[in-house]
Amino acid sequence: MSQGQVLIAGVDEAGRGPLAGPVVAAAVILNPEKLIPGLADSKKLTEKQREKLFIQIQEHALAWAIAEASVAEIDEINILQASLLAMKRAVEALSIAPVLALVDGNVAPKLLCEVKTIIKGDQTEPAISAASILAKVTRDREMVELDKQFPQYGFAKHKGYPTKDHMIALEQHGITVWHRLSYAPVAKIKAAHHSRCAEIS
Repeated sequence: MSQGQVLIAGVDEAGRGPLAGPVVAAAVILNPEKLIPGLADSKKLTEKQREKLFIQIQEHALAWAIAEASVAEIDEINILQASLLAMKRAVEALSIAPVLALVDGNVAPKLLCEVKTIIKGDQTEPAISAASILAKVTRDREMVELDKQFPQYGFAKHKGYPTKDHMIALEQHGITVWHRLSYAPVAKIKAAHHSRCAEIS
């Protein structure tokens, strides 16, 4: 690392939209002397491209960290606050303290360093793109593991998002401990299952 270089961390999260699973955030300080070609918004990359970049980012970045907020925390403080909490945890877990954090979106987590929010930053800032890739790959892997416990829900395929198949599975099987009760479709299905159980009993 050259003297006088400003340490800038890119910060992003994955998993605000799904009905199930944690929200995952990552923070990355890239090494300007080890450029990583192909960095882009994680949603615009194929799974294979993300997996490859995931390894390269961890090998070449000056520092990186991944953190999350649980389903219980999402339900307790809401998804926005849980996302900010996960981001804060990721930045605080970095082995090097950044001087500036570039955060994807328009709401900033409370950090000890200077913070700048950038709307669609994962498309314009390589460090944010790197963070988005680490966060998405990590979360997707967690949902694939969750699928092994609850194969009837199809988590490996839809990653917890409210797809048609996911909604059908919820109607048929009810909710799991990994579903977010603060999300209206989940709360509605829980209430419907409770009333059905009451009728049966």
